[in-house]
Amino acid sequence: MPADSAADSPESNLRSALQRHQIDLPSEQISLLENYCQALWDWNAKVNLTRHTDYDKFVARDVADALVLSRHIQPEERILDVGSGGGAPAVVLAILRPDLTVALSESVGKKARVLADIVQNLGLALPVHHCRAEDVLAAQSFDTLTARAVASLAKLLVWFEPYWGAFDRLLAIKGPGWVEERQEARQRGLMAKLQLRKLENWPLPGTDSESVLLEVRPKS
Repeated sequence: MPADSAADSPESNLRSALQRHQIDLPSEQISLLENYCQALWDWNAKVNLTRHTDYDKFVARDVADALVLSRHIQPEERILDVGSGGGAPAVVLAILRPDLTVALSESVGKKARVLADIVQNLGLALPVHHCRAEDVLAAQSFDTLTARAVASLAKLLVWFEPYWGAFDRLLAIKGPGWVEERQEARQRGLMAKLQLRKLENWPLPGTDSESVLLEVRPKS
């Protein structure tokens, strides 16, 4: 076996991508993330789940987004991810923050089945709800809802307006159009009883734009 074969292993490629983005993680988390990538990308050939199909894109978008979320979530919070798709960034968040109780919701049947298979093979205790998040909220309560690339801010607020008693806040990852989305929500009267804060912004790789993390919660 060549002396440098270990450096060419998939995990080393992920480790290198993490290093290029100056992200330092424990080895056990890197191993879990590697397993997640491989399972996700294997399924992606059959079911369209992600466009982030190399380590640099995965780290720059999915890991980076999960790390931003992590900085704004308190220990042992109960999280419900809305429209989980292939599991990013929610599964990544669960790997980075094993103290959290993370549940996934996905209304598209084939995506929910794939997500359940991935989670099971990773050995993660993450319930996957094959239904809309609203149906989960009708029966359970959470500290925080998370959402990325699911719907406009106005749509999210319409969906969850009846369920504010079942969760405390919404954390939404948005792109450069978030200001227009906020304006639409205000014009439709959806912000009358809510307050919105921009918690953090970070570069959107490959563009001159940025991602933002928005927090929405009821006014005091």
